[in-house]
Amino acid sequence: MKKLVKIGVTCAALSVAGVLGAYAAKPQENDALITRHAAISLTQAVQTAEQQVHGQAVRAELEHGKQGWVFDVEVVAGNTSYDVAVDAVKGTILASAQDKADHDDAQDKED
Repeated sequence: MKKLVKIGVTCAALSVAGVLGAYAAKPQENDALITRHAAISLTQAVQTAEQQVHGQAVRAELEHGKQGWVFDVEVVAGNTSYDVAVDAVKGTILASAQDKADHDDAQDKED
């Protein structure tokens, strides 16, 4: 019985080591390389968003969502903050809304 337990533990350990080894061997993509999915530059997206609400951009990032690749730009105009979504392929405004509360996600906190 003890021999079966030892064999089971050894097999489990080897399985875990194999999974971790495969994950470590997988090349990790650099976050900056996702810009290859955008036809417009970050600068163009920021300028488009700033013109939309007549303000100054304070944060921008490229994200993939339901609408495809989108630049999410936070723009401040006076005492008001806006979230502006700019299509990363066409360069058009997809949405613009007042940001009533700054709700950074956990990923932003890690940066």
